[in-house]
Amino acid sequence: MPRKREVPKRPVMPDPKYKSKLVSKFINCLMKGGKKSMAESILYDAFGIIERRTKEPPLKIFERAMENSRPRIEVKSRRVGGSTYQVPIEVRATRQSALGIRWLVSFARKRSEKSMSEKLAAELIEAASQRGATIKKKEDTHRMAEANKAFAHYRW
Repeated sequence: MPRKREVPKRPVMPDPKYKSKLVSKFINCLMKGGKKSMAESILYDAFGIIERRTKEPPLKIFERAMENSRPRIEVKSRRVGGSTYQVPIEVRATRQSALGIRWLVSFARKRSEKSMSEKLAAELIEAASQRGATIKKKEDTHRMAEANKAFAHYRW
């Protein structure tokens, strides 16, 4: 955290195919080793697989999956008088989408399908229909916050 001033947010250019900033952020998070064209091809192939499987526009499925995977509330550790409490706090919009993207990508990588495109397509389809590991992670986060609601007065 800077001491002097607020760090300006760098603007994200929309992706060339769908003209969406969210898709562009997803591509940047999917990218490994600076290989952006590889990440783009993986995502666009996954969109093709989604379109073949669901017969719906892939961008609609992607946005629904993103909306379903965003956590609304999370817990943060807070030390008070020698003991640590898990304090539930609401999540900022930028962090919500960052966590959703991070969870989708990480759980897609852990899947057992053949190619990364197939893994990502399967994870996006499951997240869009309220199933899968990403949704389970979000629900676990919400459940943890609900269980620690008694410590909400320690919020800062």
